[in-house]
Amino acid sequence: MGDAGIDYCFVSSKGKFRMKLFAVLTLLVALSVALPARANAQRMSVAQSQRQSRKVEKKQQKMYRKANKRQQKALKKYDKAQRKAAKKANRRTR
Repeated sequence: MGDAGIDYCFVSSKGKFRMKLFAVLTLLVALSVALPARANAQRMSVAQSQRQSRKVEKKQQKMYRKANKRQQKALKKYDKAQRKAAKKANRRTR
């Protein structure tokens, strides 16, 4: 059994063609899935936009409240330390 009329050059180029075809088809499938999702994300209704902005605003308010609470707590701690230091200083002067 020999190489009865098989052109190896054609076989290897056929394999490369299949690989390129597979790559192109894969790319087309990926784009066909990605583009509608992207287009759908861009088409946001007014109600959705308002709901999203309210949600973001609520998160920001919560963050501001937490920061304010931390600042108040730090101020109280500082005032307490100042009072304690003043009390200690008054005891030493007596």
